[in-house]
Amino acid sequence: MTTTTPRVGYVLKMYPRFSETFIVHEVLQQEAAGTHVEIFSLRLPIDGRFHEALARVQAPVTYLSREHKASSFWSALRAAATEVPTIDEHLDELLAAPEDEALAAVELAGAIRRSGLEHLHAHFGSIAAEVARLAARLAGITYSFTAHAKDIFHEDVVPATLAKTLREAHTTVTVSEYNLRHLQREFGADADHVVRLYNSIDLEAFPFEAKGETSHPARVAAVGRLVEKKGFADLLTAVRSLVDDGRDVQVDLVGTGPLEAALRGQVEQLGLGDVVTMHGALPQSQVREIVAAADVFAAPCIIGADGNRDGLPTVLLEALALGTPSLSTPVTGIPEIIRHEETGLLVPESDPQALAAALARTLDEPQAAAARARAARALLEADFDFRDHAISLQGIFREGIASRARPVAAEEREVA
Repeated sequence: MTTTTPRVGYVLKMYPRFSETFIVHEVLQQEAAGTHVEIFSLRLPIDGRFHEALARVQAPVTYLSREHKASSFWSALRAAATEVPTIDEHLDELLAAPEDEALAAVELAGAIRRSGLEHLHAHFGSIAAEVARLAARLAGITYSFTAHAKDIFHEDVVPATLAKTLREAHTTVTVSEYNLRHLQREFGADADHVVRLYNSIDLEAFPFEAKGETSHPARVAAVGRLVEKKGFADLLTAVRSLVDDGRDVQVDLVGTGPLEAALRGQVEQLGLGDVVTMHGALPQSQVREIVAAADVFAAPCIIGADGNRDGLPTVLLEALALGTPSLSTPVTGIPEIIRHEETGLLVPESDPQALAAALARTLDEPQAAAARARAARALLEADFDFRDHAISLQGIFREGIASRARPVAAEEREVA
């Protein structure tokens, strides 16, 4: 089959998901680059709101079965066997897998043959990547996946499972040099096919605007899921310090999540009800307006008690693209975009006083902050443009597809 137009199946745990706009934009990038994309989701969506960009996705979406009855599995297996004659060669793999993964892989293998898909790509090296691995084996095609952060660092990660997923993938994409070095260090030869491909954004959709003098009141923006790793509790403590120092500030905190009630309680306890606005979930257009209007964007990320952490937050890239002076912490790949004193400011994680000092410095030195913002935009234009990302990722898909036409190479990659 020709690879002029790669035919790729995206395998996702849940689609769409309000907090994973980067996946929607990546699919849009691939479609613009000419890739034929079909989406396979293991879960039905549970979010009540979706971003506007979702309406532009052309790819059909298939929700794989969640029915765990034995009869459902055998029915799916019989149906797939007519389209995937070699499926019996992999029964040991299916029987060893959790039943939901095995069923999803069987259904996906049949869909691969029906649609003529040539490659699978999953996001996150957990259940989605494992289903892609199994289905690719059954259908005789290649797969790749993008490793982010939770799927690498969380305490629930099973190293042996991740090692197998890395080993059998034609390519694993990860979003920072930090992640790349970690995987190489922890998994050795199993990580030989890991490459770094930074998150990217549409720079035209986030036009740069130089900042002038600090507004009154000064505006601080923060965006993300309300979870421990975002460090928003530290931000609220830091803001209390700014208010105690007599500063007139307003904080826009955008997002929802399991810590919403706790953070609202902290706002009340700290007496910040007139200072902090918790907006909940907002469409991307409104988030962009809030971030663009801010004098400083704060991403005080921390490593959670369970090991969970951010990889390279897309919203941080968006803030920098807009020209909003930003500060963050040296967690995982963040120093690769926030280069201290060059493109932004870094403070130690879980240090509200250092965070307060960095916020105050950014507000007090608008010219220096604007210079850092200009340098950040230049870095984004060099390394984080979505058009370059789309070409590179499509190249990975093409290489995987082409490798199936080289029997010798395929044998070399065979896993014992």
